[in-house]
Amino acid sequence: MKILYRIYQWLIAAPIFVVVTFFTAIITMVGTLCAGTHFWGYYPAHLWSRFVCWLSFVRVKVVGRENINKNTSYIFVANHQGAYDIWSIYGYLNHNFKWLMKKELEKIFMVGPACKRAGHVFVDDSNIKSIKETISEAEEKLRDGMSLVIFPEGSRTWDGKMIPFKRGAFLLASEFNLPVVPISIDGSFKAMPRYTYNITPCTITLTIHKPIFPGEKGFNTKQLLNQCREIIAADLPEENQKQ
Repeated sequence: MKILYRIYQWLIAAPIFVVVTFFTAIITMVGTLCAGTHFWGYYPAHLWSRFVCWLSFVRVKVVGRENINKNTSYIFVANHQGAYDIWSIYGYLNHNFKWLMKKELEKIFMVGPACKRAGHVFVDDSNIKSIKETISEAEEKLRDGMSLVIFPEGSRTWDGKMIPFKRGAFLLASEFNLPVVPISIDGSFKAMPRYTYNITPCTITLTIHKPIFPGEKGFNTKQLLNQCREIIAADLPEENQKQ
């Protein structure tokens, strides 16, 4: 069965994935150019992500969707096990949002320009000026239920265990005084870990935790980071918990 799946993945699913990805990028760029980013910056990629999961026989189970309101803006923070984290959140969170993305992703053929047109926020953490520009850009977008999704680890894990969180996501939450929603992603490392492009069909569980609201004095950034990390880790198998 494994050999048959590899044949299917590389000879059938992979070419379809490439075509559909470019088609989605074109639709996104044209749609956002003609009618703005609220709909066209989210829904083409939302449907693309669901299709990618279906195409690769990866199923996504969502727990806790009742914890969020589509009309409220949040900072979502999630662990980053593998590439399927992106398709799981994009396809199954069911909440309009923008990604906080690494600046270098802007250079990906077709996909980078489409993400820029969609209004996703690119961050260059090489200097203070760039970080301040990122904060200003994000602040303009986080209105009327539009949210931001961040992987505070900064990159995918190599061994399935959570990498230490960076402070950036929590500084943003503190700056904007928005509720923070931790998300636990379990199964993405099995689906496609960082060190391979081979896919393993499986079920990914997306657990949306209850929002953490700022107090009267806002957030304590260090405390918020530790709290989110503990909440996310608690819903992961022991072998995938923090290092």
